[in-house]
Amino acid sequence: MFKPLTINLVAKKSGVGVETIRYYQRIGLIEIPEKPLSGYRIYSEGVVTRLLFIQRAKELGFSLAEIVGLLALGDGRCAETKEFAAQKLEVIKSKLHDLQAIAGTLEKLIQSCESNSTHQGCPIITAISKK
Repeated sequence: MFKPLTINLVAKKSGVGVETIRYYQRIGLIEIPEKPLSGYRIYSEGVVTRLLFIQRAKELGFSLAEIVGLLALGDGRCAETKEFAAQKLEVIKSKLHDLQAIAGTLEKLIQSCESNSTHQGCPIITAISKK
């Protein structure tokens, strides 16, 4: 027997919370189905598919605003989507470079703490406190 897709079932099938679904509705990422007299909105399977797309895009580092852009491009504009993804990749590479520099600095600070034979203050706190 067909089980209607209520918001709770959509949440379960997509792995997204009910409040997240409602938020996505408020910002226009997914449509709000009509509310029948029975009181429960019935969702299409396409909503689950869209929610799974949104979650996967978020895992790839796309913001909700960028996901709106991806959805607007749709499936038929591969060249534009490729350019969009290439720009995102450059941003991610830049962030990776910054994170590697931060990791290097933290490694040096940890080493300075380990070699602090005087035990007079913490070199990490001292370094962070400097301008």
